[in-house]
This record gives sequence, structure tokens and C-alpha cells, in this order.
Amino acid sequence: MGLESALWEATRPAYRVRYIHDPNGSLHIPLYGSYGAATGKTARAKLARIVRGAPEVLVKVTGRQRGGSHVKAHLDYIGRKGIVDIESRDGEILTSKDDVAERAAEWSDTLQWRSRPTVSSVSLVFSMPAGTDPEKVLGAVRALAHSELSDNHDYVLALHTDTPRPHVHLTVQAEGLDRIRFNPRPAQLSRFRERFAHELRARGVAAEATPRRARGRGIAGSSIALVKLRARLASGASPAMTDADRRTNEQAVAVARGQSDLPPFIAKGKTRWQKIRDAYGQAAAALGATGKSEDQTLAEDVRKFLDKHPDMNATPEIFAAHHARNLGIERKKPEQSREPSPKRF
Repeated sequence: MGLESALWEATRPAYRVRYIHDPNGSLHIPLYGSYGAATGKTARAKLARIVRGAPEVLVKVTGRQRGGSHVKAHLDYIGRKGIVDIESRDGEILTSKDDVAERAAEWSDTLQWRSRPTVSSVSLVFSMPAGTDPEKVLGAVRALAHSELSDNHDYVLALHTDTPRPHVHLTVQAEGLDRIRFNPRPAQLSRFRERFAHELRARGVAAEATPRRARGRGIAGSSIALVKLRARLASGASPAMTDADRRTNEQAVAVARGQSDLPPFIAKGKTRWQKIRDAYGQAAAALGATGKSEDQTLAEDVRKFLDKHPDMNATPEIFAAHHARNLGIERKKPEQSREPSPKRF
């Protein structure tokens, strides 16, 4: 397996990818966009960013707003009620409450004929680690939105710097000019991540967009709702714990005590990681065979990366280990059960 094929095998996304055949070679190019398959120098640069720990971009859907009042409340939130600039698709700044209310109404008026509440807008967040230049983050998201959305969807942007991680809120009108609705699925979100990283690199910011498993990391297991719940608990608030939260905690304790197996999806992820390790090993071998000093250096960095990540740890395992420490017991990893397991953490 050559370098390009090995790298694609290691970094391809979890969802099923549709391919087109490259007439100039044996490599199959993913159909979802031009940012998925790396070749030549691009492949070497991508592999170097992965194994040398370039910052990973974060792109996440944070919500869907239904109706004018909901959209207005969201725009008030991302604009901090007039403190933070809200930038429109045309580069205008929504400076007043009337501007915000008018935009919210425009995005919802076309949906009034529908018989039940319909999504008026979709909100996403684009984030980078602390220390990244916020203006470059904003510029990268602005370029991405213009390229990917401006021909069919209206949208607004808001840069937030009130947390260590600079991030941009992108809110997109759901109803497109061609009546096709904006409803980002895994393939489109993956393309957004790759385009975001590409635009950051064009602005001199080291950034990469690879699946967690391509970096030896398991499923995160934390939703926006769970993150907000933990934040409220940390602030001293006492939000009601749901039955789902309670079951999650009980399952983690049971795993920590060795009374329950980890869910099958974790074992599946570990098996996939071993295949990814094999692909990285083949990439290192291909680099080592070129005889070039820079390729030899990169091959060695790949091997060091693999040494640091002999196994994959998913967040549920980390939760279980945390409970084991609190319980003062030594957790033994039980064999994977063939019986159906409860819902994942």
C-alpha cells in the first residue's frame, strides 16, 4: 500500500463514503469534497501534522431555532445583546435590536404557511485552541461560509473571545433560495472541518481536521447538553438530574466495579484502531523506502506517534477508571460480552 492509500485508510471518516475513481492512478477519491484525499506533498504535510500534533479544529452543530422569537433569542445570545458584532453575509454589522429582530423575522416569514413549527435557522460553532489569533479564526469561518453557503443561504457570524478558546458562531437560514433546506449531516460537517482547517492554514495557523480515531482517541461521549449540565453543576447550581444521567452514572460505576462489560462499540473502535495503526505503519514503510532524509525523519515521527498510542481509550473507559479510583478499587478489564449492552455513555 502506497503512502496516499495508507493515509486515506487511516484518516477516512466513520460514515460510508462514496468514491469516484481517479483516472490518473489507483487512488479512489471521496465524492464529498476535494479536501478528503491527499496526494504527493499534500499527503506528507497532512501526515506530518497528524503525528506531530497540530491543533485540531472543532466544528459542531449547537442547535436549531424554530420561529422568529427563537431565532431572535439566539441572535441576542451570540451578539451578547449588542456587545458583540453580528456580521451578515454581505459584511454588514447588525448593530441594533431592530436589525436583529428584522433578520429573525425575515428568516421565519417564509415558513409561516407551514402547518407546524419548522426550523428557521441552524447554529454551528467553529473553535480553535487557546492562543490562536481570533481574527484569523473569524477570517477562516468567513471564507468558508462565503464559499460553501453564500450562493443559497443567508447567514450571520459572531466572534467570541470570552473563553480561552476563540470561537465563531455561524447561524444559517434553513430555507435556501432553491428551497433546499440546510440540514448538515456527517459528510457536510466533515467537509466543513476540512475547509476550516484549510482556511486557517492559508492564514498561517497550524490546523488539522482528522477523525478522533485517526489520532488514537475513542468516542468523546459528551453532548452539548451534558457539557452545559456539568458547567451548571460546577457553578454551584442544582439542576435536576435526568433518568438518563442517572443510568449513565450507574453504568459507569458497574463497569468500574467489574460488574458490567464495556459496550460493544468500544471494542469495535479498538479493532478499528489496530487497522489504523497498520495503515500508519505502511505509510512509514513507504516513506522509509524513498531514501530521502526528510521522508526518513517523517517516518520516524510516525513510529514515535504509534509508540505513544498503543491502544485507544474512549471516554466511557476514562469515566469508568475515574469511578474506580474514587471507589478505591483496581478495575480489571472484563472480556467483551456477547450479550446486548445498555446504551452507551
